[in-house]
Amino acid sequence: MDDYSIIIRPLVTEQGMHFANTKNAYSFEVNKKANKVQIRGAIEKLYNVKVTDVRTANVKGKPRRRGRNIGVTKSWKKAVVVLGEDYHIDLF
Repeated sequence: MDDYSIIIRPLVTEQGMHFANTKNAYSFEVNKKANKVQIRGAIEKLYNVKVTDVRTANVKGKPRRRGRNIGVTKSWKKAVVVLGEDYHIDLF
């Protein structure tokens, strides 16, 4: 698995912006099969930063209804990456 297939997209939300400004923590949607070591390596390589901590969570899909059809949104994996004090990602 290469670095570009591990990190799917950054999650830019109000809470994510608050954590980026106060705790230097950034959130990403990542591949469901990626582990913390792979996520750390991919972030360090892609953004040229030093990662101090990685937290992951599996987000379960929610049930959705359209008329009488019932479906479920897809499940995905979220990673919160804490950077060193001197580092910053300009995307956020």
